[in-house]
Amino acid sequence: MKTSGKLKTKIRDKLTVAILRGLSLLPLPVNHAVGACIGLLVYLFPSDFKRVTRINIATCFPDKPRLWQQQLVRRNLIETGKGLTEAGYIWWSKPERITQLVKQTTGKELLDSAMAEQKGALYVVPHLGCWEMCGMYVATLYPMSSLYRPSGIESLDEVIRQARQSTGATLVPTDTRGVKLLLKALNEGQCVGILPDQVPQAGTGVFAPLFGVPAYTMVLLTRLAAKHKTPVIFSYAERLPHGQGYHIHFIKAAEGIHDKDQVIAATATNQGVETLIRECPEQYSWSYKRFKRQPEGSRDPYSPQ
Repeated sequence: MKTSGKLKTKIRDKLTVAILRGLSLLPLPVNHAVGACIGLLVYLFPSDFKRVTRINIATCFPDKPRLWQQQLVRRNLIETGKGLTEAGYIWWSKPERITQLVKQTTGKELLDSAMAEQKGALYVVPHLGCWEMCGMYVATLYPMSSLYRPSGIESLDEVIRQARQSTGATLVPTDTRGVKLLLKALNEGQCVGILPDQVPQAGTGVFAPLFGVPAYTMVLLTRLAAKHKTPVIFSYAERLPHGQGYHIHFIKAAEGIHDKDQVIAATATNQGVETLIRECPEQYSWSYKRFKRQPEGSRDPYSPQ
C-alpha cells in the first residue's frame, strides 16, 4: 500500500511539473488568460481555498461593504489563478527575459542608495503579485542571498532552485547555518531576500498587528536589521493587465524596524506588508491562513462557526 501511495505521489508530481512546463511555453498574455479562467472557476464553486480567502478579506477589511468584499474575493481568485499559471513561465525564463518582463519600477532608487552604502540591504518581499519576479530581477542587479525552504514536490524543487539561482542568487537553508550565511552576506554588502508574511514556528516569532489583527510574525528579519542598522526595503511585483509584464514597487521600511524591542520591530514589519497590500489588495495571497496562530484564549478565525 505504501509503495502504491508513493507511486501515485510520484506520478502526480511529475504531472504537475509537466503542466507547468507546458504553460511556460505559452505567451504571457495567453498564460494569464488561462490562469484567469482557472481562478474564475474556483470563485464559482465552494472550496476551502475560497472560504479562507473570504475570511481573510472580511477580517482585514471589516469596514468595507459586503459587496466590496465579494468583488475583491472574485478579483483575487482570478489573480491567484494567474499566479498559478505564471509560475512555470517565470521559472523557465532565461535571465534576459526576466529583465524584459519588468516594464516599470517605482522607488528603485531606495534600493540603489542602500546598496551604494556597501552595508548590504534586506529586501523584503511579501506574497503579493509575482514575488518570484522580485528576487530574480534584483539578483540581476546586485549580489543576493535568499532563504529557501525545499518544495514539497521533489521533482519541482530542482526547477525552482535552478530558476532562482539562474539570475545570480545564492540560496541558503532555513536553519541556523542559513542565518549565519545571511549575516555573512550582509557583512559582504550583499542584498538579502526574505519573505516576511509566513507564520513562523512556535517560539520563533511574536504577535504584532496586521490590519489590526494579531498575527504571529517572524523576528529573524528584525534581528538581522537591528544588528548593524541594515537598510530594509519592502517590494512587490505588480502583475500588469493582459500579460503586459510587471511593475516592481519599492518602499522604505516603517520607523521602528531596527528597534531592539521585538514587538515594536515586528509591528513595523507588518506595517510595511500592510502598506503594500493596500496598494494592490487583489494580488495578495489571501488563501493563506495568516492568522491561524492566535494568542492563547483567542478564537481561530478559520474554524467552522
